Amino acid sequence: MSHPSVTSASRKGLAAEIRTTAWLAAPLVGGHVSTGLIGFVDNVLAGHHSTSTLASVSIGTALWYLPMMVPIGTLLSVPPSVSQLDGAGRRGEIGAVFRQALWLALGLGVLLFAFLSFIPLALGPMGIAPEIIPGVTAFLHGIRWGVLALTLFFTMRYLSEGLHWTLPTMLLSAGGLLVLAPLGYVLTFGRFGFPELGAGGLGFASAAMLWLQAIGFFIVLARARRFKDLRLFERFDAPHWPTIRDLLSTGLPIGVTILMEGGLFIATALLMGRLGQVPAAAHQIAINLAALCFMVPMGLAEATTVRVGHALGRSDFHGVRRAAWAGYAIVLGTQLLSGIVLLTSNELLVGFYTRDAAVATLAASLLLYAAAFQFPDGVQVLSAGALRGLKDTRVPMVLAALAYWGIGMPLGAGLGLGLGWGPKGMWVGLIAGLTVAAVLLCTRFVRSSHPDRLMMRGP
Repeated sequence: MSHPSVTSASRKGLAAEIRTTAWLAAPLVGGHVSTGLIGFVDNVLAGHHSTSTLASVSIGTALWYLPMMVPIGTLLSVPPSVSQLDGAGRRGEIGAVFRQALWLALGLGVLLFAFLSFIPLALGPMGIAPEIIPGVTAFLHGIRWGVLALTLFFTMRYLSEGLHWTLPTMLLSAGGLLVLAPLGYVLTFGRFGFPELGAGGLGFASAAMLWLQAIGFFIVLARARRFKDLRLFERFDAPHWPTIRDLLSTGLPIGVTILMEGGLFIATALLMGRLGQVPAAAHQIAINLAALCFMVPMGLAEATTVRVGHALGRSDFHGVRRAAWAGYAIVLGTQLLSGIVLLTSNELLVGFYTRDAAVATLAASLLLYAAAFQFPDGVQVLSAGALRGLKDTRVPMVLAALAYWGIGMPLGAGLGLGLGWGPKGMWVGLIAGLTVAAVLLCTRFVRSSHPDRLMMRGP
């Protein structure tokens, strides 16, 4: 039986950790919401341009996010790496790791550019409706010019977040939204003498926004007094393959794990493209609103990664679990709120996107399914974030593959296409995949974070 003073101290420690995590996560959530609102702006502009443009942006966004998840996920090796060094009092090593991460970002950006250049050739064989293909191609060929900026931006962002400074993420993400909305409108609809580019205009506008964000973050880091001792940009380092290999060893499984989850949603969107414009457009609206809700637990997961990594770096093995419990406590509250909003305001929310009655009706019904997966979605992403703080990434990758592609996708495709349930059957598959992932990843963290196991492993 616990001594009363010990129990009281534990509760106080958890309460303090919840406050710290919430304070750290708030700008991250704000930044992710701004990023999600970028998708909202894209879809609102596309939906008001035409149903064909909205369907094109739906498929184009799916094909853009699919490969993007690998470099962004791989670069997620940066926060736990720098937070553990910071927690262990080894700040002098952070600058060198960061400069190697920039080399990694450069290579990943080049690969992503090549992918987006050639993937439009596969749209026909994929079975995408012919009337959608030109718009999808224009969107992808426009946005590809921003991919190098994207990978560099995330490297700088993850360094800052790993060192407990998250405000720049929020400010620069919000700033990107302020650029995209007017520029996207001008290029999509052809205003002020510019040609009407439709979906392609949104691609070029997004690329311009990404470069402005990357340049902005470079200026912030170069001038930040809190990072002056790191000498981030004061020297040039040639590629150091052992360091890059270490980042890849931790980060590539993260990228694949994120790809497994995101790929479940994206493959669903591509299957919707086989059903025609109305299901594709309705699904895009519903998934965009669900993605906005997901921004909150995603920000909390990133904050939890930092807190877990920092605790592990300073060898506070009980603090590792305390950091995770704080994240779980917050995410359960946020997901309850998201579910209530989606249940009670589904028709109102859909009205912002489209005036097409058939699209709106189907999208509103799909939001009821989105409400159902709020809890498992929050738990699985928070668990993955806590595991990243431990640099435990390979087994979670396998668990994600099993949940999303062994269960979620076969069930969704079987119900939606095989049994004729349509879009609703595919969303049942999403719910099943996320629920299994939540159970498996949470169980994995509980086992991996046992203080005795951490003590034997060390930081």
